[in-house]
Amino acid sequence: MHKLVVLYAEPDNPKAFIEYYTTTHLPLAAKLPGLLGWRYSIEITETQDSKAPYFAVFEAEFENAEAFRVAMSSPQGQAVTEDVPNYATGGATVIDYTISGGEES
Repeated sequence: MHKLVVLYAEPDNPKAFIEYYTTTHLPLAAKLPGLLGWRYSIEITETQDSKAPYFAVFEAEFENAEAFRVAMSSPQGQAVTEDVPNYATGGATVIDYTISGGEES
C-alpha cells in the first residue's frame, strides 16, 4: 500500500478554506484514478502547550507507488495539484510513502 498525506498550515481565511476545500477540491481528489480510499480532517486538536502546527490533514491510499505516480500524472492528478493554490493560502506539505509492517485492523 502507498499513502499520500497532505498537511495544511493555517490559511488566511479558515472559513473560505473549508468551503472551497469541501465543495471543490475534495470532489476533484475523489476522482484520482486508482484511489483506494481517502479521508480528511479540519478538526486538528491543539496540544496543551501550543497551537496545533496544522489546520487540516488529508490522507489517501493507493495500491502501490506506481499506482500513486500514475494517478498524480493523470489529467485528474494534474487538476488536483493545480487547484491547491486556490485555497491553501497557508501552504501545504505533501508527503507520500510506501507503508511497511503493522497489522490490519
